Amino acid sequence: MSAIMGIIAFDSADVTAQNSVSTGVPFLLIGPNSRFGGMGETGTAIADDATAMHWNPSGLAYQKIGTEVNFTHSPWLAGLNIGDLFYDYIAGKKYVKSINGTLGASLTYLNIGEVIVTDEFGNAQPDRNYKAYEMAFAVSYATMLGKEWAGGVSGRFIYSRLSPNDVTVGNEQGTGTGISAAIDLSTMWRPVTGAKFLKNRFSTGINLSNFGPAISYVDQDQADPLPTQFRFGFSYEVIKTEFNSLSLTADFSKLLVNRTLAVIDDSGVVITPGSVDPVYEAIFTSWKGGISGIAKSFQSSIGAEFWYGSPRLIALRAGYFYEDPSYGNRKFYTLGAGIRYSLYGFDFSYLSTIEENHPLENTLRFGLLVNF
Repeated sequence: MSAIMGIIAFDSADVTAQNSVSTGVPFLLIGPNSRFGGMGETGTAIADDATAMHWNPSGLAYQKIGTEVNFTHSPWLAGLNIGDLFYDYIAGKKYVKSINGTLGASLTYLNIGEVIVTDEFGNAQPDRNYKAYEMAFAVSYATMLGKEWAGGVSGRFIYSRLSPNDVTVGNEQGTGTGISAAIDLSTMWRPVTGAKFLKNRFSTGINLSNFGPAISYVDQDQADPLPTQFRFGFSYEVIKTEFNSLSLTADFSKLLVNRTLAVIDDSGVVITPGSVDPVYEAIFTSWKGGISGIAKSFQSSIGAEFWYGSPRLIALRAGYFYEDPSYGNRKFYTLGAGIRYSLYGFDFSYLSTIEENHPLENTLRFGLLVNF
């Protein structure tokens, strides 16, 4: 099971031996929507479609026109050459006047594929091979808190099937399936009055996501924390004319997880047991290491999006994502494009890593949306 989690974690969690920031169900951090994926994984301050449920649920509050369905598909971790590993995300949103807000629902699915089972001595047991997958279902509500401020909340059910019921790990036997739940809390500000250079051009947002109890599989004492994440971002529309617009974006995010690994001597004796702070403590204790340490624990990304047409017709996108070497060391460029026609939209993004032979190299995302 740990091997499976390690494969998934190449992109979706900050796994590091130096800082011990590892989590369960890291697939929850995979950025849906090839549009924002093409902008360096920046979407917290824009969040203007149904996938706002992931980036910033508050963005749903500004979407009072139309009913949208948004679908993303990605052959995940292309650099590993695993043909049956893929990621799907579908989200929908609709404004409901009677509750003065916008409702959203989403389903996230990561297909891990067939897992080859061996015994503790490494002998293959082909009759026990199985399919592994993870999924999450979420619902959101967002409303305007004023002319410029919005607030949003999401609730999420998480199901992770990493092994079948009859798998035994050493002397322990369990279901190999984890279940948990989490909430997201968010806000967004888009000024419509005041300074001319900000009005209808600038936006900023904050999202606290995946706040919930740890998830366990075989042993409750070895439960893994959820990937609770603090994210904030900015967006500014530099060019805004009838036919052309250019927006620049920036996102910054940090895992609010405080985990200490066990210290084991050469003979295998545990000197100091490992520990994981519960989520209500970790949101405070994870801010450690002084100013320098805290700065290194943040992921940062920038992006740009150019639109042509009135209404919007064709888009070009680019971005860059950076993570400190002691917190995962992911560094990559992204490119993307999109088209809108009538009720329909199609988006595409491509990821190019700086490091050669990285599992994320050549990652593709394809997005399709319908706005009724």
